[in-house]
Amino acid sequence: MWKLKVAEGHGPWLFSTNNFLGRQIWEFDPDLGTPEERAQVEKARTDYQKNRFQAKPSGDILKQMQLIKENQADLSLPNIRFERIEGITSEMVTSALRKAVRFTSAVQAQDGHWPAEMSGPLFYLPPLTMLLYTSGTMNVVLSAEHKKEIMRYIYNHQNEDGGWGFHIEDHSTMFGTANNYVALRLLGENVDGPNGNALSKAQNWILNHGGLTMIPSWGKMGLSLIGLYDWSGCNPIPPELFLLPSCLPIHPVSHTETV
Repeated sequence: MWKLKVAEGHGPWLFSTNNFLGRQIWEFDPDLGTPEERAQVEKARTDYQKNRFQAKPSGDILKQMQLIKENQADLSLPNIRFERIEGITSEMVTSALRKAVRFTSAVQAQDGHWPAEMSGPLFYLPPLTMLLYTSGTMNVVLSAEHKKEIMRYIYNHQNEDGGWGFHIEDHSTMFGTANNYVALRLLGENVDGPNGNALSKAQNWILNHGGLTMIPSWGKMGLSLIGLYDWSGCNPIPPELFLLPSCLPIHPVSHTETV
């Protein structure tokens, strides 16, 4: 089971000038948790996967479960439903505020900050896997459990049409679909595996929307780095364009974010 570690260093990869205050990392411990807790984690994962098209953010459920346990928080106050303004009493408002304050305190980390995941963008993990692949450090930096969770995250945010967007709430785009499809393949997935149907849908989405030639400039450069796209097909980007205001459509960053 994964454990959230707060204000702690980990191996040779992390450095800090403030003793790691405000920083959180996840570490896998195969012996962590009781059978009941492991079952609770698996149920949370299953429930999320079933409802992933209706509620796309994860809600940081695993993080909240751990922090509530560590803080020994009592969240047994009854829920308050406000159906009509006319029926609201001062006691109801007081109870609702007390419950909100108690929950907020329950998910505060030991060093005083509130941990949170930045799990909305879908363009962080693919470049990471590409860089690890090109540097030959994929199996050095990522354990088997890390790979498993990265793939779980990518599959959980695949749209119903087989593609991926720029972020978890976005419609499918070539940038998101191609990069996440390639990331899965670099992590060892193939169409003959248990997730072959999902990969086939992603592949068909790419082919049906014009192929990799339709990916934005930064996508082409990333794919060229790993040998999947010829450098001659990359759009030239004069460095002087970065001096322009980013609101202009010809600015390299604006171009990447809007396609």
